[in-house]
Amino acid sequence: MTTHDPLMLRVMRRLTFALALLGACVRGEPGFADVITDWDAKASAVAAPAALGERESTIVDLAMFDAVNSIVPQYAPYVTRDQDSAHASPEAAAASAAATALGKLHPERAAEFSAALEDYLKGVVADPAAIANGRQLGERVAGRVFESRAHDGATDPDPYRPLTQPGVYVPTATMVCPTWPKLKPFVLERPEQFRPGPPVALASKEWAADYNEIKSLGGRSSAARTAAQTETAKFWLMTGPQAYHPIAWQLIQARHLKLIDSAHFMAMYAVALTDAYIAVFDAKYHYNFWRPVTAIRNGDIDGNPDTELDATWEPLAATPMHPEYPCAHCILSAAAGALIESSGGLGELSDFRLTSPTAPGVTHHWTSLEGFTTEVANARIWAGFHYRSSTRAGTAMGREVGQYVAVHFAPRH
Repeated sequence: MTTHDPLMLRVMRRLTFALALLGACVRGEPGFADVITDWDAKASAVAAPAALGERESTIVDLAMFDAVNSIVPQYAPYVTRDQDSAHASPEAAAASAAATALGKLHPERAAEFSAALEDYLKGVVADPAAIANGRQLGERVAGRVFESRAHDGATDPDPYRPLTQPGVYVPTATMVCPTWPKLKPFVLERPEQFRPGPPVALASKEWAADYNEIKSLGGRSSAARTAAQTETAKFWLMTGPQAYHPIAWQLIQARHLKLIDSAHFMAMYAVALTDAYIAVFDAKYHYNFWRPVTAIRNGDIDGNPDTELDATWEPLAATPMHPEYPCAHCILSAAAGALIESSGGLGELSDFRLTSPTAPGVTHHWTSLEGFTTEVANARIWAGFHYRSSTRAGTAMGREVGQYVAVHFAPRH
């Protein structure tokens, strides 16, 4: 079938672009709502693992927001407001900003992003001059946003110094994000702003309860963990923007947001997640609390009579290479939930869902944000990674981060 209808051509090209991304990224149920979610999906698909990938997506989303907000100025800018925005297509500007930021973050794939931009711009309905102006504006804005974070230390060499004695072997794996406690947050005032109090005392009854719960439910060969709990634990082994951004795409579609509001929400959402990562790594490396695999194999030295060691205990999956307290997935899920609540709630989105590359063929559904955050917290216990008290601390911390970002990110004029 052929058509010369510009609107139909635009829809068909959008569909082709979205379907091409489908094979590369994990996403939720709805389609791609607009240029913002289209390109956030592209950023999510190529992002580095975990926190580094969330930072990358945040830079892309901020570039799109500042580009669109330069043309339709309804919010305070995050980094910049380009003054040369006359007769510029905001859709072209957003796409150009995203492609430019991605090219700077992944220079080895810059040609790929440039080609994707060329294809995407063919579907933008605007006169050629407006598209050209929007493209140039997006490039300028993305350059400024990228430079604002180019030297923030996120990818600096690992400085972590494990505890040891002269001549004594310790594991030599590279740690995850050991420089992040010193990063300047995107919106929070400082990394330790919402740092929780210390982990529970090892001599306490709460520690014994935490220890024995995860020893029973989080072990690789646990007989107490159900099949459904095992599936959920594996589902939440996924990390990075693929784990949380599809929820924002569904919400943007359900709220029927205008382009500027979509750009604002997506950037704010990504900022909350990255600041949550910065905050949680500050706390993790500050307290340096032992993981269950270490604690359970050394249950005879914690000074608690109710913790019995198991010298061969293993978690369900490989333990992440950073200290235990507090739970990172918990702070991320709670930050996302609190930001959604603070910005209008789920509204028409009565059911939201995710798939996971670490649980192929499985789709999880939620009808409430509380149910979502509760599942994430339980999953980290069932995986053998986090104690119950750590999940509570992480969830509470995430709510504080999400609420703070919702109030302080690029307020409306």
